Amino acid sequence: MSVSQRIASDDQLARLLQIGIVLEEVVEARAHHHYQSLDAELDEEIEALLADAAEESADHRERLEGLIEGLGVESVPFDEIESLVDARYGRTRPDDFDGVLYDQLCNEETAYKFYDDLIEAIEASDAEFSIDREELMDTLRTIRADEADGVSEVTEVMERR
Repeated sequence: MSVSQRIASDDQLARLLQIGIVLEEVVEARAHHHYQSLDAELDEEIEALLADAAEESADHRERLEGLIEGLGVESVPFDEIESLVDARYGRTRPDDFDGVLYDQLCNEETAYKFYDDLIEAIEASDAEFSIDREELMDTLRTIRADEADGVSEVTEVMERR
């Protein structure tokens, strides 16, 4: 299942929202990984950035889970969704980048692009979903805006260094 495919059913939408949940878990896990790997003298700005990223990801997961619950469809097993995410978005590991900030930027950009593509696919679809379309779009646009803010925030920190 790809965001570039036409979304024609609650099941397809639920699967894509589950992919979003796994992406958020990846962002949170990587933020925690970097937080734990920082030197004893923590850089307060980076520490705050990572804490905010983890907190934001948890909030996004809850919002996405709420949307899925509203669809009333059977959940796809986690390992199946995880393999889809890994194949499409998990080509890098936390240590593949020169530094915490580059990895965090990649994570934020990947999430932004996913939500941007998902919004575009839903807008192009004439499918009727069992949840309110406006609520769905408002939630996804809010999450996408958060990810855009995250990209800007990381970029600003990088520019100051």
